[in-house]
Amino acid sequence: MSTVQQPDPRDRPARLTVGVVGTGRVGPALAASLGLAGHRPVAASGVSDASRRRAEALLPGVPLVGPEEVLRRAELVLLTVPDDALPPLVAGLAETGAVRPGQLLVHTSGRYGTKVLEPALRAGALPLALHPAMTFTGTPVDVQRLAGCSFGVTAPEELRLAAEALVIEMGGEPEWIAEDSRPLYHAALALGANHLVTLVAQSMELLRTAGVTAPDRMLGPLLGAALDNALRSGDAALTGPVARGDAGTVAAHVAELRRHAPAAVPGYLAMARTTADRALAHGLLKPELAEDLLGVLAGATPDGPADSHHPENPESPENPESPDNPDNPGKGDTQ
Repeated sequence: MSTVQQPDPRDRPARLTVGVVGTGRVGPALAASLGLAGHRPVAASGVSDASRRRAEALLPGVPLVGPEEVLRRAELVLLTVPDDALPPLVAGLAETGAVRPGQLLVHTSGRYGTKVLEPALRAGALPLALHPAMTFTGTPVDVQRLAGCSFGVTAPEELRLAAEALVIEMGGEPEWIAEDSRPLYHAALALGANHLVTLVAQSMELLRTAGVTAPDRMLGPLLGAALDNALRSGDAALTGPVARGDAGTVAAHVAELRRHAPAAVPGYLAMARTTADRALAHGLLKPELAEDLLGVLAGATPDGPADSHHPENPESPENPESPDNPDNPGKGDTQ
């Protein structure tokens, strides 16, 4: 439940004509949602055939025109282009005189706040940064998914109510993000959502290699429970061999991955080390078990053997903690 105060109806934006510059997966969905709230999409610009098809599906009857013409027709313009394309787009629109005083310019980049819109601000535009914290498919289902979606909102203080009102009209939940916090905010979302897709896809590939015919069906309940527990309890939700300090199992994992999916080894090791560090810091991993586990992870380089630090072979000369290792400074030493 959002704690944001609902805006007074007098502070809600008037019904506006809406334009979209960049008809990728995000822009048409937001414009369609604004249309459901009573605003009127009037123009969109897109280059690729896929972009044009998305616009036709989500914004039927809305003409496709050039970016300058979109700004000429619309009072509220959604700039929904890739992050790296946003600064030159804004600069170009301002230089050509396409930006009008009093025009609402809204970008949806998570990385940027409103400073990226300064060229348009100098031309009299009203800058808003509204980033939906959601993945988009480019289909009508995205409009439904906006219900309850959090938006990272950055705007001049005098436009804050208007920005939050637009988010609420789209069914979203506004979350205020300070200008200088936008890069960290976006990195956090990318770490959680983008990397999750990579991990899940890699996990499904490994299950197929292991002979599982329906890896999605097997992973669905497990991942759903893990995500729910993590959102509710944070690090306390950790389970599995790393959290238990089961060094032998982790060593076996690395050996099997190296045999069947060597490309997965670096990611497994990086996540296992991070998981071990967090489990140890939060008291979930017992210190007496952590030593062997961290030894396995330290010795299991992507190209090196996984079992040279196996806890069942503590006297191995390759073990840096072994008294037979001439490089071992001794457990009593501190550095």
